[in-house]
Amino acid sequence: MEERKKPVINHYEDGTASVLRKRVMYTELRFYQRSDVLYQLTQVFCQRFLKHYGDRTVDQMVQAARSTKQNIVEGSSDGETSMETELKLLGIARGSNQELLQDYQDYIKRKGYTEWYGQHPRFRGMHEFCRKNSKFEEYRDLLPKMNDEEMANMAICLCHQVDAALNKYIERKDREFTTEGGIRERMTAARLGQRETQREIIERQAREIVALKQEIARLRAILDGN
Repeated sequence: MEERKKPVINHYEDGTASVLRKRVMYTELRFYQRSDVLYQLTQVFCQRFLKHYGDRTVDQMVQAARSTKQNIVEGSSDGETSMETELKLLGIARGSNQELLQDYQDYIKRKGYTEWYGQHPRFRGMHEFCRKNSKFEEYRDLLPKMNDEEMANMAICLCHQVDAALNKYIERKDREFTTEGGIRERMTAARLGQRETQREIIERQAREIVALKQEIARLRAILDGN
């Protein structure tokens, strides 16, 4: 059982304690960036190879890709106040990503293509490209040159990478929640921290008053001696 740790409390510029957790810049999270690539890639894929919009599969794929991306955004934003909500939304993002993965794998099977993994001659190069590149700008010019088998396999690779990163991130957040607690624990710690700060200020002021009195007494003694 992990030892309960005191929550890390942030402070405003005036020293007031805050119950809010440090804001996560989701745009800097590589799994968020890859989820954005997946969303853009999926829209292009559906427009080119699943042209009948209104088709249930198309709607589901686009929605699953969007849900992955948006729940990472919402989870990261809501995490300032509620780690419970953050964990829930990140779990939904992971589920949506798994759904999208299944849709691409089903497409591969339906078309009779081969899924690239393991010792497949094209897997390593694709995997390395996706590992090193996580922003859509790095994929934009490549997508028009790819056929449906290539795009589907790239999407599958990205889904696996997003899933692995999300799993690690969720585990880290879960451990943090287990050891530090949620908003109630932060509120308690912030109040205690604020009281501690106020007490320190009062004690410092008291010491300064004593020092000033001593200095005044010293100066008076000098004057009386003259």
